[in-house]
Amino acid sequence: MYPIKFHPILKERLWGGKKLGKVLGKPITSEITGESWELSGVKNDVSVVSNGEWAGKTLQQLIDGHPKDLLGQSVVERFGTEFPILIKFIDAKQDLSIQLHPNDELATKRHNSFGKTEMWYIMAAEPKAQLIVGFNKEVSRKEYVQSLDNDTLLDLLNYETVEEGDAFFINTGKIHAIGAGVLLAEIQQTSDITYRVFDFNRRDKDGNLRELHTELALDAIDYGKKDDFKIAYSKEKDRVNAMVDCPYFKTNFLQLTNNKTMNTNDRESFTIYMCVGGSVVVANDYGEAQITKGETVVVPAKSKIISLRTEGVKLLEVTI
Repeated sequence: MYPIKFHPILKERLWGGKKLGKVLGKPITSEITGESWELSGVKNDVSVVSNGEWAGKTLQQLIDGHPKDLLGQSVVERFGTEFPILIKFIDAKQDLSIQLHPNDELATKRHNSFGKTEMWYIMAAEPKAQLIVGFNKEVSRKEYVQSLDNDTLLDLLNYETVEEGDAFFINTGKIHAIGAGVLLAEIQQTSDITYRVFDFNRRDKDGNLRELHTELALDAIDYGKKDDFKIAYSKEKDRVNAMVDCPYFKTNFLQLTNNKTMNTNDRESFTIYMCVGGSVVVANDYGEAQITKGETVVVPAKSKIISLRTEGVKLLEVTI
């Protein structure tokens, strides 16, 4: 039950670039690498352990063999042996498609999947880089459909200029897109269900327009104007700063200047640390693992004391 690291699962994307390699040290082999899946239980994309005695085993094999010790009693009761979170780093060299994700009810009915609530932490952003998050006014379904027909959807969208350290919470149904020049960490429900509604009329390497999900999206979109997406959080050093507490995950921000011990005796969940700056040795009673910027580690739920040894690190701490 030592702190467990996994091999990244690298994904080519039409909009991807090279920053996952240049900035985060991922072993990319393509100049359009858009995503590094750090921790995944998604079918056909299950993470494989990279350190310690379990090296070579899959996340699912560990869960099947040690469900309560790894996930925690309450997580098993709620999700069974399915890992409930998907962790990624994303490099957008170009704008991503404008998209949204269905809620649990729709995703279960249509795809036998979880919905996709997610959050973003901006690790780097080129000057004037933006996100699209929601609409800039209340929009009716009819007005939305007309904007697709008239190619004026972009006029209805809300644009947010971003910089390092900004964080955003994306509810299901909220229309959104990551803009060119953004490198971010993403925490989300385990789901790969995306409804793409506009793709800037781009074509893939074979000259084809990518599939849109216009009809599926109509019943899934939140047409309201809601300023509920920018996460206001403290960045006080050497303490746990709460960011998100939603039904699907809890995320804290830690900026440590020296060692810290975390008592997790009341936590019935695994703990994930995503390193977004610096480096740290994460240790428990069973072993330790070092992570640097762009790496992720999972501490099994059986751990009740977590030791963080560092001279300087920025971490996203994720639990259920």
